Amino acid sequence: MTAELRIRPAGPADLDAVLAFWKTAAEGTSISDDRDGVERLVARDPEALLLAERDRVLVGTVIAGFDGWRCHLYRLAVDPERRRQGIGSALLAAAEERFVRLGGRRGDAMVLVRNETGQHAWRAAGYQPEEHWRRWVKPLAD
Repeated sequence: MTAELRIRPAGPADLDAVLAFWKTAAEGTSISDDRDGVERLVARDPEALLLAERDRVLVGTVIAGFDGWRCHLYRLAVDPERRRQGIGSALLAAAEERFVRLGGRRGDAMVLVRNETGQHAWRAAGYQPEEHWRRWVKPLAD
């Protein structure tokens, strides 16, 4: 029998494990994938970084950021050995519940163009690419 999945917000003690997890489970890296960046996230919004655990082992993450106006989803990552077990869906459901509680009306996801696995997962969850938008970015730090 598979242990129950537990979803909870990350705390400061979880951050090293999250960063190590992203190196194996997340596609690509971000300029903010460092201890300082994740510490700032958790300090600013303690409920934004959601963790999925099974038997106290980290098996998935999602960042459910809300700026008071829009709902943004980042770093949906599931342990490659545990994909297709409903972990990603459970994380997204928890993120969407959070957004509704906060008054959010629409979630948007950041997905790398080359991340076909991620694109498939987002489509399966009901998210669709908006063809008329192209994201423009500018790094603010080296």
